[in-house]
Amino acid sequence: MSKHTAQMSIRDGRWCLYVALMRVRVSQWPEHDFGPAVQVPTVAERSRALIALGFVFTEGAEWEWTEYSETPDDDTSPVRLLASVQVRSLDGAVS
Repeated sequence: MSKHTAQMSIRDGRWCLYVALMRVRVSQWPEHDFGPAVQVPTVAERSRALIALGFVFTEGAEWEWTEYSETPDDDTSPVRLLASVQVRSLDGAVS
């Protein structure tokens, strides 16, 4: 079973969830666009999006949030949020 990291961030007013497939050759990582952001997608919405992409949370996985500056080393730069969680392929196979 191969574990991957799913990440979610907001850019240009839209939340996007994607699965980072670091050791797999793919032309594009699987991703889901939640559309214009009114609020942060719920855990249930994120779970449904992951299932649609063919992934599920690993046992005991929890979302972790990190903030970072859009421009490194500039404390006046806008702050961005990045959420991440460990996932595995839905069928348990190596993705």
